[in-house]
Amino acid sequence: MIFKVVPYQSSYHSLWNEFVAKAKNATFLFDRDFMEYHNDRFDDFSLMVYKDEMLIAVLPANKNEVGVYSHQGLTYGGIVVKNGIRMPDFTAAFRAILVYLNSQGIQELMIKEIPSFYTEQFSDEMKYLAFIMKAEVIRKDVCSVIRLDRPFTVSKSVKRDINNAQRRGLEIEREGDMEVFWKNILESNLMRKFGKKPVHSIDEIQLLKKRFPNNIFQFNVLEDQKVIAGTTLFVTNRVVHAQYISIDHEVETTGVLDFLYSALIEEYSNDKLYFDFGISNEKEGRNINQGLLFWKEKFGAQIVVQEFIKFDCNNYHLLDTIFI
Repeated sequence: MIFKVVPYQSSYHSLWNEFVAKAKNATFLFDRDFMEYHNDRFDDFSLMVYKDEMLIAVLPANKNEVGVYSHQGLTYGGIVVKNGIRMPDFTAAFRAILVYLNSQGIQELMIKEIPSFYTEQFSDEMKYLAFIMKAEVIRKDVCSVIRLDRPFTVSKSVKRDINNAQRRGLEIEREGDMEVFWKNILESNLMRKFGKKPVHSIDEIQLLKKRFPNNIFQFNVLEDQKVIAGTTLFVTNRVVHAQYISIDHEVETTGVLDFLYSALIEEYSNDKLYFDFGISNEKEGRNINQGLLFWKEKFGAQIVVQEFIKFDCNNYHLLDTIFI
């Protein structure tokens, strides 16, 4: 059997997307129509792995002066593999990637793993290979997640705040106005608190919303017909992920987001398995925003850890010792 690595190019666009749509551990974030919205910001270095003539794995990736990442423009990454792949083929595909990177003079591969609750099937092969290769965990983030098909406890304070919000006359706008939320609330809040802009510009998120209308949703909170808060959700087959959450700091904020998120959790509890509030980490995972984490845990969210792993491409030979 021959395992061959082929660099991605635009002529493989349809082939890549067809593969991702059937893979055992992919979401719509790995679709080229999602990945390529920010091509101007990242030097794409995505790879495709063939076993003989069959495509069995892809690596969504970008390159910079340090090494190759999977992928700095995505919430999660890693090797995406075909349904039914067995451990020896997964290992051989990963080894082929490392050999290829090493041949290109690239010494480091950084994998930002996809959290386990996103995948349709068990997909922890990379954790074992990291152990064998003596890879370094360079960062860990804590995701706050509710399992929607199991009992979870919501704080009494959330229920109280919801009642107050309802008496206040707040309303939830489904398919809300993204532009108003971005320009009037989200951008100003991020700049004021962190001196940063959102990862996605308003033009980019509207483009992605147009491309993935069944995966990206905007919900806003209205008071007297004015948008005072909102959230942008990325929705996969299993998971509802809060990509952005923000509130107008000039209004009375008590209970506004509790009101919004209680409604969203209830809305998605019938057809999704997990509600992912996202991370509460700062400073490359070394700190946790305690207030933000506390708010998420009030809804019954619990911790799932996402690891960032650095592989030394020179160590690919260590994979040769596994199977006996």
